[in-house]
Amino acid sequence: MEYRTVYITTANEEEARKIGNQLIALRLVACVNIIPGMLSIYRWQGEIHQDRECVLLAKTKQPLMKELIAKVRELHSYDVPCITSWSIREADADYLAWIDEQTG
Repeated sequence: MEYRTVYITTANEEEARKIGNQLIALRLVACVNIIPGMLSIYRWQGEIHQDRECVLLAKTKQPLMKELIAKVRELHSYDVPCITSWSIREADADYLAWIDEQTG
């Protein structure tokens, strides 16, 4: 089984909580971590922006990624939300078993 850490940026903590709660309720992720107050600098529609955002980190399994991405896009306020992931290459076996128990 391949396990993933998913990185999602949100407009604010309220949006991160809304998305995180739904992902947990639907068993698409085992847990989320919300990190408020990140400063993002990016180009959007030809202009450079600087905004405060939240980071939402979620732990899940690869087979759930397509459904997870679709749900985040449905709930997210951005036209093009940042939803990326990376493989968990090494982890405590008990933690991975817990991810299995908590996700669909």
